[in-house]
Amino acid sequence: MMIMPNQLIRKFLLFFAALMLSLGPLTVSAEALSAPEILVKNASDDMLKALEEHDTELEEDPTKIYSLVEDILMPHFDFDKMSKLALGKNWRVADAEQRIRFTEEFRLLLIRTYSTAMLEYSNEEIRLLPFRDDLSRKRVSVPMEVVQPAGPAIPMALSLYLNKQDEWKVYDVKIDGISLVTNYRSSFANEIRAGGMDKLIEDLAKRNAKVKS
Repeated sequence: MMIMPNQLIRKFLLFFAALMLSLGPLTVSAEALSAPEILVKNASDDMLKALEEHDTELEEDPTKIYSLVEDILMPHFDFDKMSKLALGKNWRVADAEQRIRFTEEFRLLLIRTYSTAMLEYSNEEIRLLPFRDDLSRKRVSVPMEVVQPAGPAIPMALSLYLNKQDEWKVYDVKIDGISLVTNYRSSFANEIRAGGMDKLIEDLAKRNAKVKS
């Protein structure tokens, strides 16, 4: 049986849920933000609006969150790049069909786990920090911090790159310097060693069945 995301991975997704729900009210002028920051803020605004509009539906059927997340947030992710990074060296030994199947199931895994985290969101505050990266390098980090009621703020960052279509895409999330993708890579590598690539994909598919229904 595949290992469920550990507490650290759940924390990643919960904080990311907080990010997408708490940036909506920002009163920052768009001119003061970089293109990657604008993408994050616009996605936050759209997600917050959708949750408000579908509040009654979500209370009656929480699984409707899956389609909202997929339609509003997931287009801003590069799942091919994330899948390649999450598998690491195992991506090189996977055949073309396995790569396609894994990428789809990994996409659904993130939708499922992130959607659950969003429903558990409890008003954590996120603050954008000064953006210092060079956009011309086409690979940036959008820094922020999670403000805790008690204890120090926790640093967080979204990793984005500019693709060939001139679109900024998210390919990783970091909490306190630790990568979400790297955490999945460790879990997936253990599963592949224990049962092989096909077994990993089959286990992911079973757990993702609810998202597909």
